[in-house]
Amino acid sequence: MKLTILSGGSGTRLFPLSRKFFPKQFLDFGDGETLLQKTVKRGLKITNSPQDILISTNGAYQFHIKNQLTELCGSPSKLPHIILEPEGRNTAPAIALSVVYAMDKLGCGKDEVMFITPSDHIISPDDKLVEYVKQAEKLAEQGYIITFGIKPTKPETGYGYIEADTEGKLDGGFRVKQFHEKPDLKTARQYLASGRYYWNSGMFMFTIGTILEELRVHAPEIFSLIDGKTFEQVVEEFENMPDISIDYAVMEKTKRAAVLPMDIVWSDVGSWDSVYDVLEKDENKNVKIGNVVDLDTKNTLIFGNKRLISTIGLEDLIVVETDDVLLIARRGDGQKVKDVVNILKKNPKTKHLTEHHTTVYRPWGSYTELEQGDRYRIKRITVYPGEALSLQMHYHRSEHWIVVKGTAKVILEDGDGNLEEVFVHENESIYVPKTTKHRLINPGKVVLELIEVQVGEYVGEDDIVRFEDKYNRTGESRLVMS
Repeated sequence: MKLTILSGGSGTRLFPLSRKFFPKQFLDFGDGETLLQKTVKRGLKITNSPQDILISTNGAYQFHIKNQLTELCGSPSKLPHIILEPEGRNTAPAIALSVVYAMDKLGCGKDEVMFITPSDHIISPDDKLVEYVKQAEKLAEQGYIITFGIKPTKPETGYGYIEADTEGKLDGGFRVKQFHEKPDLKTARQYLASGRYYWNSGMFMFTIGTILEELRVHAPEIFSLIDGKTFEQVVEEFENMPDISIDYAVMEKTKRAAVLPMDIVWSDVGSWDSVYDVLEKDENKNVKIGNVVDLDTKNTLIFGNKRLISTIGLEDLIVVETDDVLLIARRGDGQKVKDVVNILKKNPKTKHLTEHHTTVYRPWGSYTELEQGDRYRIKRITVYPGEALSLQMHYHRSEHWIVVKGTAKVILEDGDGNLEEVFVHENESIYVPKTTKHRLINPGKVVLELIEVQVGEYVGEDDIVRFEDKYNRTGESRLVMS
């Protein structure tokens, strides 16, 4: 069996913790592991090794994924396969690309079973999910496309539903009678009372041969772009893929759909209300993460960061704090967070808040903005062992680096245009003038940390020209994530 983890989405409903370039699959909800890491750990209980796991994502997230998986799996050589989608084209093209990768790069045949799962869901217990997956594998081998349905615990209006054909009983499951969009409350109550309806979890299983045949019949515009093609050929033509989900492309049309009901704890954590629902609560029904002191507070989610958060007399609220944003909302209004994000996006002065945290991740490490004013900017820079920033130059700013941890190897251009190596140790500093080529390298075995002070008439991220770069970023930058 091969497992494909879909990790390309960017959510807005968990703002301010989730941002465009740091979506919810990379979030840690207080237990030290991100949703992506939890998904991979579950996958390792299902498959034989990390090499049986494929992670489908995009270029903006690939280094987040590599760093988080290295924390989880240890050596970079033990990481799962990472498939980069050239364009965002929804789940059907992403799944098709992973199928081609499995055949072309891993030598899988049409009898290979593939399990598809999102990377950003909360599921427990893991062992129970593994049992359901093994059960579904038998149905997949019989030619069914299995969708995993969650037994509803309340009349939820935020999920799509799967209606089971109770007369079409299978081994542990049912044939699918119909898929239903998110219902209103009255309809959701009817679904719950009937016992035939299940939440659509977004997890699927099939053999490669089955999904190829169903794509040929129901989604020929996708099938024509992958039929007989190598992985590289599909990547080259990926922009021609339709933007369509696997539900619309195949599941709502196929006669091979089967639903396997699962009685487990599950949430797509699509809002702060759903985060509150699934996390552990204290005796006052509060969810508290971070440094929190609460008095006479009930039924409230308090998600702290660095500050002490103290609450008095609160009830039924959501409080989420980051370095640069504080969100306070009534419980039940969590879906409206996306409306706040849309307002911020329209204002050039606040758009950046929807894209990045004060800590921005790069392939070599990260930087955290400590302060910015007129003609200056102060950052804390972290460089992973063995990593290096590009050989670069700035037109409008000079930089002063003070090492606080580790040893930095600095490549610096002298007055004659020659590049010299300088080692800078803890509590030492070095000055980089404007229009001077330079490079920062961590040659050691521990993380390098330094404070960078920028001074100049312009201190924006796009004032950079790259000459050499191990991550294939060169030229004059005009994009923050370039």
